Amino acid sequence: MLAGGDFIKTSTGKVSPAATLPVGLVMLEAVRDFRIATGRQIGFKPAGGIRTTKDAIKHLVLINETAGPDWLHPDQFRFGASSLLNDLLLQRQKLRTGHYSGPDYVTVD
Repeated sequence: MLAGGDFIKTSTGKVSPAATLPVGLVMLEAVRDFRIATGRQIGFKPAGGIRTTKDAIKHLVLINETAGPDWLHPDQFRFGASSLLNDLLLQRQKLRTGHYSGPDYVTVD
């Protein structure tokens, strides 16, 4: 952050575990405290391990309650989770039709 980065990121998602809630909490406290100290807001990108809509909601709640609603914007927060898109599509289809689509509805990771 002191070097001028716009975002901090948990990992590339190539290691396990990656974007855990406890790690996200520490990082969000750091960007929140950095903004208080400098007036500069740094974004946060949890990457790796966020595979389901429920996982995403947990991270959104963590961000809102730790850093605040100013971080709930694409300029300050992005998911690094390709598998998440598949789950979101399946959940959306379930809401529309009442059942989950088959495996051909989403990409294979």
